[in-house]
Amino acid sequence: MKLTLQSINDNLSGFFSVLFSSAANKAATQNKLTRHIVALNKKTASKDIINEVAVCLKDILGYRLFAFVVKKESGVDVWLDPRMYKKSLEDIILQDFNIKQENLNYLNQTFEPDDREEKFSMRNLVSYELKEEHCYSRLYMLPQKSITPFHDEVVTLILQGCATALSKQIQMETLRDAAVMDPLTGCYNRREFENQINRHIARASRHGQHLSLFMFDLDYFKRINDTHGHLGGDLVLKEISLLVKDNMRTGDVLARYGGEEFIAILPETNKNKAMELADRLRTKIAALRIPHNGNIIRATASFGVSELTPNADMNKIIQDADTMMYKAKLNGRNTVMPGLIKICSPKQEEKKVKIRL
Repeated sequence: MKLTLQSINDNLSGFFSVLFSSAANKAATQNKLTRHIVALNKKTASKDIINEVAVCLKDILGYRLFAFVVKKESGVDVWLDPRMYKKSLEDIILQDFNIKQENLNYLNQTFEPDDREEKFSMRNLVSYELKEEHCYSRLYMLPQKSITPFHDEVVTLILQGCATALSKQIQMETLRDAAVMDPLTGCYNRREFENQINRHIARASRHGQHLSLFMFDLDYFKRINDTHGHLGGDLVLKEISLLVKDNMRTGDVLARYGGEEFIAILPETNKNKAMELADRLRTKIAALRIPHNGNIIRATASFGVSELTPNADMNKIIQDADTMMYKAKLNGRNTVMPGLIKICSPKQEEKKVKIRL
C-alpha cells in the first residue's frame, strides 16, 4: 500500500512528539519523509526507486554504508554506496542469498582492480527484508550512530513506501526483459538490437556524432561443443558475454546476434577507439580460463569493426562489421579487422630512412 501524506503523519506524529523536543524538528523530519515517499511512487524504473530510498535515508538518518539488494532469477542486483565497502559487503550478500560472486550485478558502480577498499565490523551492520509478490529484497545499512527505535521506524516506513512501487516496476521490467533479452547470456536479442541500432543511427546523424560497431565470433566454437558438450559451450557463451559487458561503458549496447556471434553498438565512438576496445576485449577473452567439469576451457574471438558513414543505414554498418569479421577469420582468427596501425611521426620516419641509407 502506498503511503500518503496523511498516513505518514498519522504513523509518525506520536513518535516524533516523543523524540523531538522541538516542534520545528518534528515537522522538518516529517516533511522530508513525506517528500521522499511521494517521490518514490512517481519513479518509473527500479533503479530510480532504489536511488530515492538511498537519498531519503542519507537525508534523514545518515549512513556510512547503504546497499539495496534485489533477488533476480539469474542472481542479484546490488545498489551500493559508497563503493569502498564492496569486498566486506559481498561476503555477506553471497552468504545471505546463497549465490556465487559472478551472479552479482552492480546497478550503480563499476570497479577497477586498484580501487581502494575498507573493512568494517559486521557487528554494526543492520539489515531489513522487503517481501512482495514479485520482489524479495534486503536493505543493508551501516548507520553513522547506534541504531535506535527511531531508525527502525523510519526505515520501516520508507520500505513500506517503496514496496508496492518497486514490486510493480520489477514485474514490468521482467516482462519487458523477457521480450528483448537473450535468456542464456543476458544480452539483448537480435530484434531488440535492430530497434536500438536504428535509434542510435538516427541520433548520430542528427547530432553529427560518431557511431561504431564491433561484431565478434568465437573461434572454433563447434570444437568447444564437441569436446565439452553443449553445457560447456553455454558456459563459455555466458562467461565471455559477461566479460565483454563488464568492460563496456554504460551507454554501449551488446547483443547476441547469432549462435556464437555477438554485436555491439558504441555511441559517440570513432573507428580507432572502437578498434582499441575490440583489441582489449580480444586479449581478455584469450586470457580467460573457464573451469568446467574438472577441465579448463579456453576460447578466442575474431572481431570486425565498422563506423557509420554519411547516408549509411543499419544494413550497411552491420554488413561492414560482418565483412571485417570475416577478414579477421581469414587473417588467422583471434584478431581484429581492420587492424590497428601504428603511425610513425615524420621524425621517426626520417630516422628510419637514414638508418637504411
